[in-house]
Amino acid sequence: MITIALTGGIASGKTTISTRLRELGAVIIDADEIARKVVEPGEPALGKIAKRFGESVINADGTLDRKALADIVFNDEEALKSLNEITHPEIGRYTQRMIAEVSAEDPNTIIVHDIPLLAENRTNYDYDFIWVADSPADVRRERLMEDRGMSAEEAQARIDAQVSDEERRMIADVVIDTTRAIPETLDQVDELFARLDLRHSSNEDEVHYDTAPITVPVEERSMDN
Repeated sequence: MITIALTGGIASGKTTISTRLRELGAVIIDADEIARKVVEPGEPALGKIAKRFGESVINADGTLDRKALADIVFNDEEALKSLNEITHPEIGRYTQRMIAEVSAEDPNTIIVHDIPLLAENRTNYDYDFIWVADSPADVRRERLMEDRGMSAEEAQARIDAQVSDEERRMIADVVIDTTRAIPETLDQVDELFARLDLRHSSNEDEVHYDTAPITVPVEERSMDN
């Protein structure tokens, strides 16, 4: 089994990469999807959220009012920390169950954990590789305005709420340039994935990225990675 953490800033093109990897045969574990599941009615995290933030964040049907909760935590670091302390352990347990189930079915599975806020959460990076979808902030701001109808101010606020591009690159094994045309980005993904398949077919212990299309120089990598 090979595990990859795929991350990137908002509007970085990460979904394009994730979709391609699924098409190539990888199993995608979506952190956002898991985050939604662990706060569904009946889940322990939802009760803890209601206790911490009040019933105003719970809809009449018992589901989480995501917008109300987001309005509370968006500019409040302590509130966000409290929310993370509630949800992250549940997300971790759910994720580990999924990985165990998938690897039990196929020990040679390539698992891609799609984690938008990997660098922000500063978790234990327990993955074989970290791939980062990379696009400058000004490009991502334009995408948010064009594709999601945000104002320039709204788009910039979303970008500013995340870590910098440099911080994401610091934890990366591979950086995929998503400013290129989509076919070129997909070509990068195909080549990188082929190297993973080569590891399986040759029983190599390592995947070599030294001639991959876009890589992070060794001197820019985090010593903790």
